[in-house]
Amino acid sequence: MDLGLRDSVAVVVGGASGIGRAIANTFLAENAKVAVIDLRFAEPGSGQFVADVTDYAAIKRAAAEIRTQFGRVDHIVFAAGIGSGKFGFPFWNLDPADWDRVLRVNLIGAANVAHAFAPGLAEQKRGTMLFLASVAGQIGSQTDPPYSASKAGLINFAQCAAKDLAPFGVRVNSLNPGMVQTPLNRSVWQSWADKQPPETWKDYDTWAGEKVSKIVPLGRWQTPDDIAAMAVFLASERAANVTGQTINVDGGYVMHW
Repeated sequence: MDLGLRDSVAVVVGGASGIGRAIANTFLAENAKVAVIDLRFAEPGSGQFVADVTDYAAIKRAAAEIRTQFGRVDHIVFAAGIGSGKFGFPFWNLDPADWDRVLRVNLIGAANVAHAFAPGLAEQKRGTMLFLASVAGQIGSQTDPPYSASKAGLINFAQCAAKDLAPFGVRVNSLNPGMVQTPLNRSVWQSWADKQPPETWKDYDTWAGEKVSKIVPLGRWQTPDDIAAMAVFLASERAANVTGQTINVDGGYVMHW
């Protein structure tokens, strides 16, 4: 499908792997120009910038370099994210110190990116911004409370940003993946499995398959490409009246009106 994104410039933060990389590739398939910001290079070549989202000065430098190289920025996708690496049920299995890095990457990192790019979008009076949140930010997931809370904050911040940028013709939304087989999802299983006695231990495929069959009405995994298709659609003019929304690609896991 031609979404009318040819020659537009998309910046995918966290685009070196996983869902972020699928989004970058889908923008490229729509003939957009893509810049990736990540902690590491996905592969050698131009259009990739190394920066830590928790380092605002580094993000501002990357934003300036991207504008110099590409001439402008039209679409921002924040796809960076981490979990605590621990199984959080009950939440006091974690220490308060386990919260800091998760919040700094998932929430403050998103704010850093928004601060670096929003003024340019407002000045040109067009563009979009999309934050990858999670269904965990809607349901109060007990699996990893720091992750869940950070994603809830991200959804709220997206709504604030949408209101601020609407007068400038800039749209902002959040996108919630459901059950996706990524390294982050596998790390959730690992943190659970590490605490199980032999009689309750399950391998990843069994654990994850049972979870999907129980909580996802469509009964199947979501894929990075599923998420990417919606992300790129939301950047297009076909979604011209969509802003401030929280859109789920989750097989019906969370249903809301």
